[in-house]
Amino acid sequence: MGYHTFLWLALTLALAAPAAAEPASVLDVAAVPHLGAEGRADYGRFLQQGTPRVFALSPTGAWGWAAAQPDLPTTEARAVALCAQWVGQAGADGGCQVYARDLAVVWPGQEGAPPVAPARPVQGGPGWSLVPDGRFLWKGPETARGAYVWAHGRAAGGQDSRGSQPQPHVRLFNNAGWDVLRFDRDPALDETETAAAWLHGALRVLRAKGYQRVVVGGQSRGAWNALQALDEPGLVDGVVAVAPAAHGPRGSPAWGWAVAELREVLERARNPAARVAVATFESDEYDPDPEARARLFRAFGQRVKELLFLDRPTGLAGHGGGSDPAFTDRYAPCLLDFIEGRPGQCG
Repeated sequence: MGYHTFLWLALTLALAAPAAAEPASVLDVAAVPHLGAEGRADYGRFLQQGTPRVFALSPTGAWGWAAAQPDLPTTEARAVALCAQWVGQAGADGGCQVYARDLAVVWPGQEGAPPVAPARPVQGGPGWSLVPDGRFLWKGPETARGAYVWAHGRAAGGQDSRGSQPQPHVRLFNNAGWDVLRFDRDPALDETETAAAWLHGALRVLRAKGYQRVVVGGQSRGAWNALQALDEPGLVDGVVAVAPAAHGPRGSPAWGWAVAELREVLERARNPAARVAVATFESDEYDPDPEARARLFRAFGQRVKELLFLDRPTGLAGHGGGSDPAFTDRYAPCLLDFIEGRPGQCG
């Protein structure tokens, strides 16, 4: 065989061979094989879920997913079982296998692992730390759309909330390219004003690291601290305050001055360029006077660039209303649009 003939044959064989599949991003809905339009829409819902989460599918186009089960093996077994139910073969998996596990695609030939978040805190001190959350996709300050800092609440019983997963709406920010970090605090040292000072320092560090935008969100006491971050011009670009509170549940002796101190926090805001979203809920045992607080928040809109006030939305109730899947379905997309400055309506 001549040299040129050999080259021609090698090139022909290379072109005829099937191309190796490219590694898939877990966010690439179009890369998921076998699914029809309904399945791809449901995969989009899967991407809004917290971890552990697993998506399983079959060559027949059936699928199933599960999330937030006690552990990853239980979650995986549930996802495969749900897929098998769609196939309609009782007691068999119908060819169902796992496509995505947490943040990674594990489908044969398309395996793709995401960049790993730094394991060490970005900043911290006695009683607190600013921690990149490894349960979310990570880009880093050079390429991320911004940094979303999540501040957990302070449990009335003194339980340790460090490491708790941010509320589900934060997942949509992450899917859109925002890095997610937790503002973790030791419950033994987590006093309101002390935590506010810690948070200010943490946010300055993120600015220094080069994040184009910095948003702080939180629930309960974390949301209260997030609102306190507005007292420094330019410290944050946005705030998402879900059921803000700092004075304990119904019957607390501190209730008598809860509304007055909220007024003080809002009046100290000195960041006219910030976008602020606030969500409150019916039957919130940490809200001593819903109407008085609503009046304060509505007036507060004059002190910031724009205010989105979700005032006791229908069908959501209690201090934990922001964790309800209905809140995520109804409001997470418009929270993202609002913080990023896109016009839209929260229905």
